[in-house]
Amino acid sequence: MKIRILFMTGLLLLLFGCNKDTVVPVPSAGPNSILKDTYPLKQASKLLMEGVYRVTSGADEFGDYMILKWNRTSLSFANNNGKHFIMDAGSLDSVIFIQGYWRDGYSDATGLCTMYISKSEGGTSIVTASGSQQIILRGGYGNNTDLPGKVLTLEYLRPFSSKVKNSNFYILAHRAGGRTSDRLPVSENSIEMINFTEKLGTTGVEIDVRLSSDKVAFIYHDADINTRLTQKGPLAGPISDYSWLQISTMVRLIHGERIPKLESALNFVVDSTLLRFVYLDMKESGEAMSVVIPIQKRILQRAHDKGRDLIVVVGIPSDAVLQDLKNYPDYQDIPSLCELTVDDVQTLNSKVWGPRWTLGTQNDLVQQMHNEGRLAVCWTIDNPEWIATFIRDGLFDGLLTNFPYVEAYYHYIQE
Repeated sequence: MKIRILFMTGLLLLLFGCNKDTVVPVPSAGPNSILKDTYPLKQASKLLMEGVYRVTSGADEFGDYMILKWNRTSLSFANNNGKHFIMDAGSLDSVIFIQGYWRDGYSDATGLCTMYISKSEGGTSIVTASGSQQIILRGGYGNNTDLPGKVLTLEYLRPFSSKVKNSNFYILAHRAGGRTSDRLPVSENSIEMINFTEKLGTTGVEIDVRLSSDKVAFIYHDADINTRLTQKGPLAGPISDYSWLQISTMVRLIHGERIPKLESALNFVVDSTLLRFVYLDMKESGEAMSVVIPIQKRILQRAHDKGRDLIVVVGIPSDAVLQDLKNYPDYQDIPSLCELTVDDVQTLNSKVWGPRWTLGTQNDLVQQMHNEGRLAVCWTIDNPEWIATFIRDGLFDGLLTNFPYVEAYYHYIQE
């Protein structure tokens, strides 16, 4: 009876507890979209559109250059100041129509964007997937809900360099792909975020792992249930004090999503995304390894069976978690990411070394890791100038960031 009362109370609070100020509204053309009558582009056509573009109109707002890169579901534009575009595209009579919205990741600025590529300025070449890449995108953008009346013109400059094309660099996004505090349309550490983050240029994610009181692994960042991450509900205090039944039925993330089981989230990565790297940030010591490692093994086998080249590593952020891994049978065979010293990396035979960015590029140690057949990724780096420096001057195989579109720009624009 008490459980039923708590459950009904939770449902009422969920209905009335959503904070509408937790998201920047996503602009949409709605039923007036120019894309509704267009045809999808072939993969070869999409590849012709990718590359580095010069901003010939609109540079005051968006900078001098943009990179255009297709992801699993849409077309991303990114520049060096955090402003990025999430766009869809289609063709009609050899004209390419492009529509979506732009967002400033460092503020709440956003707006609609509509563009096109005429037949004579690249449309025919793209649709037929042949000919030269003399492409000009013409159109406009707006602010907030305004019509896209400000001129924006992009002119194709060059393809991505051989360095970029031959790179296996990982653009890693924090908290399953983005933080709730950045007022994104989906909640951090949710399956919905994993589904969304590729639109931002992400190729890998870090997710936060916790255990319920009955030893079910789930993903959630903070130690307690709070209104920063969740809607108002009947539960409060340390989240690991509650059973999985209580967490899954009485807690909703800030945009209404359910907290996912770790295995459900990882199955989604394998089955429904093109993500190539998952870093399991272990938020608890003790029994967590004995629960998480069997899940990791099942997911890696699932990825192998589907022909996916996917890295899934358990994170080692502290001496306590390091000892937990060492207590596990054959611990040196477990793919791990060690944030501690290179000696600890060698002791665990970690697949990846993951130092914090404040220690610098550490090229000598990164090269040592490469010589030993290991990867090195750095966390968590957000300042555009530092991201540019680490990509230009460093040897890391990937960077963890809250701004994957900035990292994508500096990676893909390399010559």
